[in-house]
Amino acid sequence: MKNVAIAGATGVVGTEFLKLLDARDFPIKNLKLLASARSAGKALEFRGEKIPVEELTPKSFCGVDLAFFTAGRERSREFVPHAVDAGAVVIDNSSAFRMDPEVPLVVPEINPQTAFDHKGTIANPNCSTIQMVVALNPLHKAATVKRVIVSTYQSTSGAGAKGMNELLNQTRAWANGESLDVSAFPAQIAFNLFPHVDIFLDNGYTKEEMKMVNETKKIMNAPEMAITATCVRVPVLRAHSEAVWIETEEKVTPEEARDIFNKAPGIIVRDEPENGGYPMPWDVDATFETYVGRIREDFSHPKGLAFWVVADQLNKGAALNSIQIAEILEAG
Repeated sequence: MKNVAIAGATGVVGTEFLKLLDARDFPIKNLKLLASARSAGKALEFRGEKIPVEELTPKSFCGVDLAFFTAGRERSREFVPHAVDAGAVVIDNSSAFRMDPEVPLVVPEINPQTAFDHKGTIANPNCSTIQMVVALNPLHKAATVKRVIVSTYQSTSGAGAKGMNELLNQTRAWANGESLDVSAFPAQIAFNLFPHVDIFLDNGYTKEEMKMVNETKKIMNAPEMAITATCVRVPVLRAHSEAVWIETEEKVTPEEARDIFNKAPGIIVRDEPENGGYPMPWDVDATFETYVGRIREDFSHPKGLAFWVVADQLNKGAALNSIQIAEILEAG
């Protein structure tokens, strides 16, 4: 039984942690909920008990064995060292430590053993990266993926509750003929999309796109893999979608790929497009697996394969993956 803390407990991912820790019967002795000062004093329900939210401070982690962080990069940079110094193992959902060579970056279906190499901190990858590598890894093991081109279609849940609320509020305002407030995103999201997730970098890519490039190489231990990404925000509440094209060293037919996906952990194949049998965000909402469909040979390249990947950003892309890491540690 663990003394567990959740930093960022009142956010949209924090509330998913509460649901999933309960649903998966994670062994918890005491649970501490931490958030900013403005949320302190609120109470959240967990296993039939109302637990008060405390302000996140450097002294919050005394007696804590395991801390889930989902409070953002800057909060993680500030408070994770205090948690580690207090003796807690931290599983951090931000980008703060992902590319630190001393910090394991873990997707349980791919590199579970690296979780035990931690020095107090384990990083949870970017949500878009997680679902892509869950699909890529079995193909890479079977035929060696040389190149990846991915375009993402990322839901508003990636920007937290404020992003989801902005889509709902703009949709209502549009229906009522009112002006649309734009604050959570760089442009109107209702009835629109834009290729702008996170900030732009000097190389012309966004930070989100480079996360997918660099994190994939680290998780899959594939430094030579050529990867390029375009990340797009779309007017969907929850669950990210990705169109993925790969080039492999050994040719993989669609039939072989389906068989590989069907045997891989954490993947559900939904690939009967004539009957609408392909993954969609609406259907994947609140599920745990990574869904793959539209599996087809790329006729423009002799060793090319294209497919479509959808997963719930708040579950597999965030809270679930973190809890799965904790379960690996718990199992020893």
